[in-house]
Amino acid sequence: MAANAESLARPAVALCRRAALPYAPAMGHIPDDSALMLRYKDGDMAAFETLYRRHNDPLYRYLLRLCRHRDTAEDIFQDVWSKIVKARGSYRPTAKFTTFLYRVARNCFIDHLRRNKRHANTAEFDAELHSHPGEQPEMSTERSLAKERLSRALMTLPEEQRDAFLLHEEAGLSVDQIASVTGSNRETAKSRLRYAMQKLRAAIDEQAERL
Repeated sequence: MAANAESLARPAVALCRRAALPYAPAMGHIPDDSALMLRYKDGDMAAFETLYRRHNDPLYRYLLRLCRHRDTAEDIFQDVWSKIVKARGSYRPTAKFTTFLYRVARNCFIDHLRRNKRHANTAEFDAELHSHPGEQPEMSTERSLAKERLSRALMTLPEEQRDAFLLHEEAGLSVDQIASVTGSNRETAKSRLRYAMQKLRAAIDEQAERL
């Protein structure tokens, strides 16, 4: 899968000129993403690693399902985190960090499409093909079939609706955040998400009936 936190943190270390600052959060306090990004801006490398651990899996799944090619997803994944590292000096918490992160991710994907007009939309890989620990074989098979049906159904959606669905399901973004990331108004984002849900249900049901 994508590179680990240490390999991604190395360029950040090289870019960071100031020494890490000592932070002592209150006992039991879990800093939010924006606070962590501000700490990273001030030189706290541990804050960056925490951000990475929180968001690397959903970000990778979003990119993998969006571009449907593992090598491409990994390249874009690296590009996204590189841009987050470079943007730390000018970062301002004007929106949730997840909105900022997925806006960068979506822009990186669009830039990739512009550079590679023959981008292949092949769905050869799934973000989670392995079985869960302790899962019975029949449950694992059923889960794999469900994921395969979802992947096929996603391919039938218009790009805007697929993007809205993935931002909601994989990134956990709200309708307002989806609107901000995609540069659309709230009603448009809400409509795209609603139509995506309806079409996916219909497509999955139709596939299930054929089995």
